[in-house]
Amino acid sequence: MELPTGYITALDAMNRHVNSARPDAPVQIERARRAPLAPTRQAAAVALRRLADRIQPRPLPATPHCS
Repeated sequence: MELPTGYITALDAMNRHVNSARPDAPVQIERARRAPLAPTRQAAAVALRRLADRIQPRPLPATPHCS
């Protein structure tokens, strides 16, 4: 072999790749983070809901029917 270092490096990379999908492989737990703009989004949603309630068209009054 001309480049034994390349062979060793390739074997090491292949072993890491194959062993990474094993069931007993180390796992990093993903922690749920709160969205950084959550309070701002909540305040905007409340303000828009109140605005929508104020400008919503009211139903027309019932017209009297002649009988």
